[in-house]
Amino acid sequence: MSIASALGLGKKVRYAVVGLGNITQGAFLPGVRGTGNSEVTAFVSGDAEKAREVAKRHGVKDIYDYAEFDRMLASGSIDAIYLATPNWRHAEFAVPALQAGIHVLAEKPLDVSVAKAESILSAQRKSSAKLMVAYRLHFEPATLDAIRRIREGELGDLVMFTSAFGQNVDPRNHRATNAELAGPLLDMAPYPINATRYLFGDEPVEVAAAVGSRHPEAGLGDMDDTVAVTLRYPGNRLAQFTVSYVTSGIDSFIVAGTKGSIHMSPAFGYKSGLEQNRMVGGTKTHQAFKHTDQFGGELRYFSDCILNDRAPEPDGEEGLADLRVLEGIFKALETGKAVKLAPLDRRRRIDVSEQEQTLTPSTGPEPVNAPSPARE
Repeated sequence: MSIASALGLGKKVRYAVVGLGNITQGAFLPGVRGTGNSEVTAFVSGDAEKAREVAKRHGVKDIYDYAEFDRMLASGSIDAIYLATPNWRHAEFAVPALQAGIHVLAEKPLDVSVAKAESILSAQRKSSAKLMVAYRLHFEPATLDAIRRIREGELGDLVMFTSAFGQNVDPRNHRATNAELAGPLLDMAPYPINATRYLFGDEPVEVAAAVGSRHPEAGLGDMDDTVAVTLRYPGNRLAQFTVSYVTSGIDSFIVAGTKGSIHMSPAFGYKSGLEQNRMVGGTKTHQAFKHTDQFGGELRYFSDCILNDRAPEPDGEEGLADLRVLEGIFKALETGKAVKLAPLDRRRRIDVSEQEQTLTPSTGPEPVNAPSPARE
């Protein structure tokens, strides 16, 4: 019997969506229909009124409170969850889901600490269920094109990476009101950290420096709202990035080697196609890539892995790898000293020939009680 037949699905994986914030309503749910192999059959939310309204819009019948999560897992009406709660609640739901044999697609970061991430990975290793971290750029055409060019040697030997990623966050947003569990490092830094790792094809060995700054006039409370980081990679390669909650929107990176460079801007967003400016051998090239549905694409890929019993990439270890770096950054901020990172033998990398997704973007209605994190 095929996996699809065993699940009783035909060709669709049934998802419960856990958390109905702005990303879920504005980006994930509109992309589900275009996958062809996924459907949403349940919502889990702490806001019953919001859940009822969103369920009516999307034709979802089953609604559960967070306290009813175990009952939902045992309902027999789902095969997987899309986990989009605040980051610090990921292990709370991922672990029991995996223990129940329910597949998990978790937003990044995997959680807020290495210890919590390891608890999720431990549950997955003991389960028949699959775990994937929602690194949507692992399926995005411009990103995969940059990785391919680097692997083919177009830029020569890589030397450096630098990135700026910022937004002007509303002080009322949970990212600002839970500074010790959120903030720009846990919220935004996974993007440039992950980018350095997939572009260099390696793991950093040291947080060489980390400096934070605060802008009281922004009203964001007791947090480093802007953080600059330098990572050291094997082969004398350096990666630098700055993330901020107080700048106007900025979203770019440059990766450069001995033969050329790629400047991507936008580099991490999902609301438009990403763009490259390349300089190779003295020749400048600009390429604007088609806007794709990054959320629908990653969902289609994960459902395909479930239906065909394939191990997904990015897996849980990919999420753990970024948290390992984040914990080193927090320690460097606290001590003011460089922090050596424990070795990590990460052998699995993005497959540029198999992972590209090119779904056409979809739009949905204005989110219900889920404002954007950015100031108006």
